[in-house]
Amino acid sequence: MAEQLMHLSGLTYRYPGDREPVINGLDFAVDQGASIGLIAPNGSGKTTLFHLMMGLLKPQAGVITAFGREVSGEKGFKEVRRRVGLLFQDADDQLFSPTVLEDVAFGPMNLGMGRHEARAKARDVLSDLGLSGYEERITFRLSGGEKRMVALATVLAMDPDLLLLDEPTTGLDRDTFSRLVAVLQASKVARVVISHDFDFLEQVTDSLHSLVRGKIVMDGGLHLHRHAHVHRHGDNPHHHH
Repeated sequence: MAEQLMHLSGLTYRYPGDREPVINGLDFAVDQGASIGLIAPNGSGKTTLFHLMMGLLKPQAGVITAFGREVSGEKGFKEVRRRVGLLFQDADDQLFSPTVLEDVAFGPMNLGMGRHEARAKARDVLSDLGLSGYEERITFRLSGGEKRMVALATVLAMDPDLLLLDEPTTGLDRDTFSRLVAVLQASKVARVVISHDFDFLEQVTDSLHSLVRGKIVMDGGLHLHRHAHVHRHGDNPHHHH
């Protein structure tokens, strides 16, 4: 039986000033090796859910268990952030160092890796993502798609046990899209992927969930299979590129 990496029980979160909670008694579990797609309309709370899982927001009710321990407060989530990699929806929220190499090496160094080893790790990850030669590029001068891939590199360089990817294909051209698919297909790291791109989800996830009225539900009407495409039988729209 696969190890449970994270479990959310009865999670509730309401933004200040809102009448209704965006996350409302939500239950959700992610097992080792899981590959889950999360689909729902904009504003339904998908990104909020990821921020709750990382301790960036504090729920008004409910319990978060990560790696076998109940976690709450900054001290508890510090360890979670060492083992869970969050790709933010906006790459500019993730990148802050002057050069690409410094950005990607920052995480490993923050985990205690020496400067030389961290930079070597960063180069390896950049190579895996097809970004060799980007090491000395100025981060803020990159294109949107390039920033997206560098932001992913900063996450992968931490060797996480779980990936939370928030709209990872935003701004990617077709070649970079294909490279991202190949990287994720080769990875054994558990992941939860927020995306509106059904063709992408078909290639990198094994199951789909929806967020409906603040709760996670299996979307039984959407069927993923490896040699075809997503069939439109469920409650969510169907798109192809």
